[in-house]
Amino acid sequence: MPVRQYHPPLWVRWLGRPVIRVVLGLLFHFLGQVRITGKENVPLGKPYIVAINHVSLFDPPFVGVFWPEQLEAMGAVDVWSRPGQGILARLWGGIPVHRGEYDRAMFDTVLAVLRSGYPLLIAPEGGRSHAPGLRVAKPGIAYLAEQSGVPVIPVGIVGTTDDFLQNALHAKHPQVEMRIGRPIQLPLVEGKGANRREARQHNADLVMRQIAELLPENYRGVYAEDMNIPKPKNV
Repeated sequence: MPVRQYHPPLWVRWLGRPVIRVVLGLLFHFLGQVRITGKENVPLGKPYIVAINHVSLFDPPFVGVFWPEQLEAMGAVDVWSRPGQGILARLWGGIPVHRGEYDRAMFDTVLAVLRSGYPLLIAPEGGRSHAPGLRVAKPGIAYLAEQSGVPVIPVGIVGTTDDFLQNALHAKHPQVEMRIGRPIQLPLVEGKGANRREARQHNADLVMRQIAELLPENYRGVYAEDMNIPKPKNV
């Protein structure tokens, strides 16, 4: 069976995303103090998965705007029906996700993204936490890494809490920060049934621990107590 190919529409790559990156980039700089570290860790022009902590609705736009190259991005399907957010999702060419259910079509699409050579943005927690502390990851990121064979880049986002906009409008000029870690290659997933599911959850947790290492202690949540567990291999 031929490998399914994925290519974002040309108008998205050459118009939609560049406009969003310029407009929202200027807006983030106007509202807050933007700090980006670790750009040298990004393997430009290659497929990989960008895994972020997800506190608020500001996280995906913040990463998409300041990442060194364009990212394909996943988002909850209800975002497409929200004023403002829906427009951004369409202009960016986002991939809608039906949260809380197995979405075979979505998995096929995002695997096609990676196999076609594009980087993908994902929040392993499966949704916004509305608080800095990390929640337990869903195993989906491990499945995608397993099926595609691409590395995962852990990214810690700091300062994009729900009150970011309110603080900015009150002239507090809050700092927002993206900390990009080194790419990691997850261990092979073996076994069947429950053993395979357990191995995938283990790999998802490995990713979250790498994200936790990039975050301040009050952001680490459920991953704060197991920081000394053996780490995956850096690429």
